[in-house]
Parts: sequence; C-alpha cells; structure tokens
Amino acid sequence: MPSLNPPHPLRTPLRRSRTRPPALALKLPLVLALALGLTLSALAPAQAQSLLELYDAARAYDAPYQSARSQADSVVFKAEQSRALRRPLVNATGTWSESRTDTPYTSTTSTRSSVQSLGVTAQQSLFNRGNDKTIAQAERAIEVANSQLLAAEQDLIVRLVQAYFDVLAANDALDTVRASKKAISETLASAKRNFEVGTATITDTREAQARFDLGTAQELVAENDLNVKRLALASVVGRPGVRPKPLALPVVLPPIAPAEMEVWVTQADSASPALTQLRLAREVARLETEKARTGHLPTVGLSASLAESNTRLAGETNIGGKSGSFGPTTGRGPQGSVALQVNLPLFSGYSVQNRIKETLSLEDKAQSDLEAARRNIAQATRSAFFTVQSLRGQVLALEAAESSSQLALAATQLGYKVGVRVNLDVLNAQSQLFQAQRDLAKARYDVIFNGVRLRQASGQLQPQDVNAVDALLAR
Repeated sequence: MPSLNPPHPLRTPLRRSRTRPPALALKLPLVLALALGLTLSALAPAQAQSLLELYDAARAYDAPYQSARSQADSVVFKAEQSRALRRPLVNATGTWSESRTDTPYTSTTSTRSSVQSLGVTAQQSLFNRGNDKTIAQAERAIEVANSQLLAAEQDLIVRLVQAYFDVLAANDALDTVRASKKAISETLASAKRNFEVGTATITDTREAQARFDLGTAQELVAENDLNVKRLALASVVGRPGVRPKPLALPVVLPPIAPAEMEVWVTQADSASPALTQLRLAREVARLETEKARTGHLPTVGLSASLAESNTRLAGETNIGGKSGSFGPTTGRGPQGSVALQVNLPLFSGYSVQNRIKETLSLEDKAQSDLEAARRNIAQATRSAFFTVQSLRGQVLALEAAESSSQLALAATQLGYKVGVRVNLDVLNAQSQLFQAQRDLAKARYDVIFNGVRLRQASGQLQPQDVNAVDALLAR
C-alpha cells in the first residue's frame, strides 16, 4: 500500500547528506562551535579597567608627556656638547699638492714640485671662564628639563583622573535618568489605570506623560554626554571603549592630610615644579651675568701639531740656448710644533660693559617672575584646599539630602494612596531623590579629583597618588 505521506522535496537534501564524506561531517560541528564561541565572546561584557592600568597606557601614549620625555633626553646630549669645551680637540690633516713654475726672462726655468703631508693637530683649553659658565648653564638646563618632565607627568595624572571620573559621572547621570524614567513610567501606568476606573483625573495622566517625555529627552542628552566623555578618556589613554571601574561601596573618601592649609602652601613653595624651573631660570640668568663679566678675562690655550711630509722637486733650464735638467730631488721628514696661546682683551667697543648691564636686567626680570609665580601658586594652593574642604562638606550634606529624599518619597507615595497627596507631588519627590543621588555621586568624584589637583598645586603629586586613587575603586 503506498504511503499517505510522500516525502517532502525539501527533505531530500537531508537524506542525501548521509552520503557526505566523513571529514566534511566532522568539520561542520567544529565550524558551528567556533561561530558560537565568537558570538558569545562578542556578546560578553568588556572587563572594566582600573585607573592604574590606564595610567600605564597613558604614559606610553600621551603625546605631551612623550614630548617632555624626549626634551629631557635631548638636553642631556646638549649638555655633553658643552662639556666638550673642556676636552681636547684633535684633528687629522692631510695635504697633496702639485705645482709648476716657469720663469720666462733671459733664461727659461721650469720647476715642478710635489708635496704630500699627513699630520695631527690638537688644541686644549687651559683657562677660559666663559666656557666654565656655559657648562654650568647646560647642567642647569638638565635640571629644568627634569622639572618640566615632572610637571608633564603631573599634568598627565590630572587629565587622566579628570577624564576617568568624568566618564563615571556621566554614566551615573545616565543611570539616574533611566531610573527616573522607569519610575515615571510606573507612575504614568498607575495614573492611566486610576483614570480608567474613575479614581483620578486626566490631569494626573498628562502630568506623568509630560515628565516621561522630558525624561526621554534627558536620556538622549545623557547618552550623548557619556559618549563624549568616553572619547575624551580614549584620547588620553589611546584605547577605545574604555569602561572605568566605579567607586567601591561603601564610599570612603580620604581625609585632607595635612589638615592645615599653610602647610600645603609651604610645601608648594619648595616642591612646585613651576617654581623650581623659575629658580633655575634665575640661576641661569646669574651665570649669564658672570659669563658676560669674563669678557675682560684672558684665555689660555695649548696647541700642538705633528706632521710627516714628502717633497719631490725637479726642473728644466734653458740658458743662452743651452738646455739642461735637474732633479728629481726628494726630501722627507717629520715636522712638529707646540704653542701656548694667551689672549687678553683690551678694548671691544664697550660691548662687554653693555652685555653685563643687559644680563643684570634679565636677572632682575627672572627674580620678578619667580616672585609673581610664588604668589600665584600660593593663591592656587589655598583655593584648591578650600575647594576640597567645601566639597567634603557638600558630600555630607548630599548624603543627608539623599536619606531625607528617600523618606519624603515614601511618605508622599503613601499619602497618594490614601488620597492626601496628588500625582504631581509623587513626581516631584521622585525628581528630588534622583537629583540628590546624581549630585551626591558627582560631589564624591569632585572630592577625589580636586584632592589630586591640590597635590598638583602644591607640587607633591606623584605616580604613587594614582595607586591611592585606584584603591578607592571597586576590585
């Protein structure tokens, strides 16, 4: 009896696949497993990066820091060029010449000469105060470059910490907006149900709908701000898609240590890289004045030379119609000399005196620049100290505000259920709570960041401080 269910045409390839070679049958599960593994790895969440990990990446990527490092390396080689003024200067010399001289007078004389020589010359400065001051200035330049490198590293730390916590703050703001939007959505659904059963007016629904639409717009703004902050962090560390770690819970902010403001100011006066550079600039200006005064001093140098020469002389004569030749004559022998050179300036058109006056004026300028920077840094340090102190107070106030807002929201929701509160009161209480939570998270980040800024203003910011900030993050 024929089958009532004839085979479907689409099933035919499945039956034919049984005749597939064994190797191909084994490869198919392997390909499927590989594709599944790649899909799962793409869907897996990226691991968050710590601040310390990103700091190591930023040191290798940041262009301003790399520029300062290259500058510091180049100054060392430049200083070695200045130190060469104290070392001997040795040159090897070699000459080769061919000449012919004809004397067409009453007699004709033709002379040919060939000279080859090879020698060594050496010069050594014995006394030159100007060179000594130039070398001293080059050594100060090394210290300036190292101070500039330290300042660049401090600036890198500040920019990294700021970009890191900007991303965290933007992410918290987005989470807050989404949580607020979710709460408003629940309130909107409740208002719609109450309106349908006749226990609420259309006003509640429209108020909730307006807040929900506003929350949608705020969510778009928060998402864009988060993307911009992530791009700023990527430009510092050279890594796209960085996900910073949040603060560890419960959040424990470090205290201000030392707690006295004037201690910070005193430390800034001695540790600030900017002040260090200006002090070195003043020292370089003083050395320039001393170098200008050496224009009246003598210089003493020693020079020596040693050469080996080979001379070949030959010629022809024609005197009174009688011609003849002489040579060739060859001479060979060493030549050497030693000389002590003393140079004493007598008059240079008052250029030395005017140069001294110029450098004295530049020395006064360097001193004034140093004093102005000292005052500005002291002011910046005091301002940073007060900022951190104020932000710590704001954190305490916002923590209390968050707790109070939670209680107020619970009471308002209860009052709405029993009919003594309206829907708008619930929406306002929710908005107040979420705003307090957002401001609290931002204030905590600002305390940590401005603590780093305080250490930079006082010149004490070190790579170890990155470890201290990283310890505040979740593991």
